[in-house]
Amino acid sequence: MLTNPNTLGLFDSQVAEIADLVHEAGGLIYLDGANMNAILGITRPGDFGADLMHFNPHKTFSGPHGGGGPGAGPICVRDFLADYLPGPVIVREGDEYRSHTPSKSIGRVRSFFGNVGVLIRAYIYIRTYGKEGLRKVSEDAVLGANYLLSKVRHIMDVPHGDRCMHEFVASAKRLKKEKHLSAMDLAKRLLDYGFHAPTVYFPLVVEEAVMVEPTETESKETLDAFAQALFRITEESGDLIEDAPHSTKISRPDDVAAARKPVLKWTDGE
Repeated sequence: MLTNPNTLGLFDSQVAEIADLVHEAGGLIYLDGANMNAILGITRPGDFGADLMHFNPHKTFSGPHGGGGPGAGPICVRDFLADYLPGPVIVREGDEYRSHTPSKSIGRVRSFFGNVGVLIRAYIYIRTYGKEGLRKVSEDAVLGANYLLSKVRHIMDVPHGDRCMHEFVASAKRLKKEKHLSAMDLAKRLLDYGFHAPTVYFPLVVEEAVMVEPTETESKETLDAFAQALFRITEESGDLIEDAPHSTKISRPDDVAAARKPVLKWTDGE
């Protein structure tokens, strides 16, 4: 399995050669379609040599992604794998549709339909934008990410690439060494500035990672404000940052205790 563009926001231009090597060895390529919002209408995953892949509607086609869901992941396969798909699948015959279970299918997987609401939303999003509109979505996502990268690299190191696709991964390693300001500190303090904190400490190949993905919908004003907030945080006192966020009901929960002793139900008054 591979992701292209990858989590660092880089496009691997040798992906087709990698796929050829895997195929020569008798393997298959599964493409993680998490980052298709960077290449809509620009390049095709099938040309990468992928044999099967999934799309992430919550990243690429506007589906909600808060709290870990709701999620949905349509699977696309090459024709020689069609007989192995979970069933039933809907096939078209003339002007009619019917339910069909592929000949080598393992049968039904969970609820079959998936999250219908998310998929309908994605379908409407695709039809509304159309071919040219979807390409513009990716162009705007890549432009916004690179614009923000040019602003952030003066505040934090960006160890992989001078340019990116839809996202980039900065590092607070130098800030932690010089100012005792960690990636988590940045994320917590950004909440006080009104920004949803970016993903931190992922991917693991970047120390003190801060993964930033502005998407296609953010304005230049918002991107400028985000960069300015990061800069202001680096100039603040350690005491102010260590206790952040100050504007939320809960500041810094005990993550270890929460993992070891999870509270899985709501109790009135607590």
